[in-house]
Amino acid sequence: MNYMIGDLQGCCDALERLLQRIDFSPSRDRLYLLGDLVNRGPASLATLRRLQGLGDAANCLLGNHDLHLLAAAQGVRKPHRKDTLHEILDAPDREALLGWLRQQRMAIQAHGWLMLHAGVVPQWDAAQTIGLAGEVEALLRGPDLPEFLQQMYGNEPAQWDAGLNGIARLRFIVNVLTRLRFCTADGRMDFETKDGAGSAPEGFLPWFDVPGRRTAGQPVAFGHWSTLGLMQRPDLLALDTGCVWGGALTAARLHDDGTAPEIIQVACHQAQAPGG
Repeated sequence: MNYMIGDLQGCCDALERLLQRIDFSPSRDRLYLLGDLVNRGPASLATLRRLQGLGDAANCLLGNHDLHLLAAAQGVRKPHRKDTLHEILDAPDREALLGWLRQQRMAIQAHGWLMLHAGVVPQWDAAQTIGLAGEVEALLRGPDLPEFLQQMYGNEPAQWDAGLNGIARLRFIVNVLTRLRFCTADGRMDFETKDGAGSAPEGFLPWFDVPGRRTAGQPVAFGHWSTLGLMQRPDLLALDTGCVWGGALTAARLHDDGTAPEIIQVACHQAQAPGG
């Protein structure tokens, strides 16, 4: 069976209970984890080791917290006081884990679903999204990673232009795939609002409700938006249910016959304050 799983953020105990709940077998089943594998939860190191140990059975997306780990490891970003990355940064297998993380994906299209961490601007279709994600993936795996990470952060450009190139193009792709919640019909993004779908700034909509979105009709699954919670539509599945904030860890079992995914949840028992 194939399963999509929402944000872990270092909640390895919840992951283990979820795997037990679905009777997971790495020889039979495949997992698709929608990003934010680490940070803020109590066991980021154990989480990375567990996922790395699953080999081809675990297909992982990179979220904003995972990129933050890479930046912290390169000395580009100082760990935040709420971060729980020190165990990874101090681990004897640090380089192996970071090397594995760099090989993970920014977007995946499989089993009829386009899988993202955050979202997609209205101007991109599924094929373009995968292609643009591949540009960032190639850079993350290459020798220019330190230079890229030094320039990756920032809110500009805030709107897509096919003529974008260089660091501006790469930063925009990263921001869409790892940070997007709200945007306008012409694809201008807002990065300030982190509340639920009803809190859109004036002129903005949740990215998935923008009229004319080119991925409309293409089933899309994403995480990142814990204040949104579980959302299930025929062509949309939001799976970040705030595990690290005391919510649930959510998986969706995919069916080959095209019927709606089956939702499986385990309760989490974290003591973190909401944020991030």
